[in-house]
Formats: sequence, structure tokens, C-alpha cells
Amino acid sequence: MTEPNSKDPAPSPLGRRERLLLAAIAAALGLLLFQLRGGLQPQAPLEQMARRSLELPVALANGRPTILEFYADWCAVCRSMAPAVEAIETKHRGALDVVLLNVDNPRWAAEIERYDVNGIPQLEFFDREGQSVGRSLGGRSLAELDAIATALIAGKPLPRLAGVGSLSQLDVASTPVAGPRSHG
Repeated sequence: MTEPNSKDPAPSPLGRRERLLLAAIAAALGLLLFQLRGGLQPQAPLEQMARRSLELPVALANGRPTILEFYADWCAVCRSMAPAVEAIETKHRGALDVVLLNVDNPRWAAEIERYDVNGIPQLEFFDREGQSVGRSLGGRSLAELDAIATALIAGKPLPRLAGVGSLSQLDVASTPVAGPRSHG
């Protein structure tokens, strides 16, 4: 007489076909989530640069000139200018700080007001002492950004740039207000 082994698992109420179907659905949902989150290469390079950048007060106090960019992930001009901004940040790392602030983040509402941001991308330029020395509204080319960065690092006057570049209007009325559940 054999006693039942208490270590044997109870039989599954699902058949083999149902388990395979559930596994396939779980795999499909996982793949969909992976794609929606950007896969291995996130689709928001601006957000990645923003996360890597220094906090603005630190950048303005560390003795290096600073370029501050107000941007939004939905801004086509900001996205098209992102490779140039990243190239400037890489080329001048250690000599110049690049700080990015997302206008859709309520954490930056005070800065948006302080620098009178009405369109994006808006660039603010600061010397080594953290003093504002200029502003640019609209998209800029790599050559223009490099000329600005070089002048800031050398402590020379900023180059004159023709007109305002391409611009995305910022709807100040729809900018989120910081609340207790806001996240930075």
C-alpha cells in the first residue's frame, strides 16, 4: 500500500493548451510594454540628457559657463536640435555645463517664470560667475551652438545670431502646477 506523496503538486486546473495560450499572451504583453517604453534605445534623448545634467544652482555656482535649455519632449524643434546639444555637451564636457529643464515638469515652474519662457527651445547663457550673458529663442545649428559655447568658455562676447530660429509656442495656461503628488 502506497501513501500519497504530500510533495507532489496538485494538478493544474488549466490544460496544456490554456497554459501555452496564457504564456503567449504574457509574452506579447511584455513585448508591447518593452516597445512602448522605448525598447533598448529610449526615444527621448532630451530626457536622458536632462537626467544626466547638473542641477541648475550647482551649474551656476561651479565656476564653469552654463547653457540652460528649456525644452519639451513633444517639441519637434527641440528634438531636431538634440543631437547638436548633445555634441556640444560632449565636446566641451568639463569646461561648460549644459542643463536641460522640461517645461512640462511642474518642478521647473519658478525657472520658467524667472526666465520668461514663452516659446521653446529657449536657451539661456551664463558666464563662469553664473551671471546671465544672453538668450536665444528657437532652434540653433551645431555651428551656432559651438560658436556660443566657445565664446562662453573663452569669456568673450557671444556671437551675433541672425533672427529667431524655429520655435514651438509654449502654452503657459496648460503648464502643470506643482502639487503634493508632483514628481521631479
